[in-house]
Amino acid sequence: MTTSLDSPPRVDVRGPRFVAWVTTGVLVLVLVAAAFSTVAAAILIGLQAVVFAIGASGGPAKHPYGRIYAAFIAPRLGPPTETEPVPPLRFAQLLGFAFAGLSLLGFALGSPIVGAVFAGFALFAAFLNAAFGVCLGCQIYPLVARFRRSTAPASN
Repeated sequence: MTTSLDSPPRVDVRGPRFVAWVTTGVLVLVLVAAAFSTVAAAILIGLQAVVFAIGASGGPAKHPYGRIYAAFIAPRLGPPTETEPVPPLRFAQLLGFAFAGLSLLGFALGSPIVGAVFAGFALFAAFLNAAFGVCLGCQIYPLVARFRRSTAPASN
């Protein structure tokens, strides 16, 4: 991870793509499990929600799948040729957490369709990032950041 006083910390883009591939696999398992057992699907999506929460609060350096990437995959690769800022990645994990939480709520309240739909939303976003390098949360982040700045109370 690189930092400077003028810019937010940055990470190698290959790490978040790896995270997105693992997340895609987990979310596919959630949807397959939902066809057979909403309890199994709820447990899996609950675990993924915890992973999203860790990624949202701690960023890529603390993300469980990111740690796997850093420990086992990154050392075998050359130095990064491209980096991306951390704050949009944390926001994307927060969106994943929201989708996973709503999915878990659907499964827990006996509505497997709601659970599957929100797991499907998270799967779509994860796969888009994994396969094509398009991070939906990262694309939305500037709009949210701009909105937050424009609605911040003025200090007197």
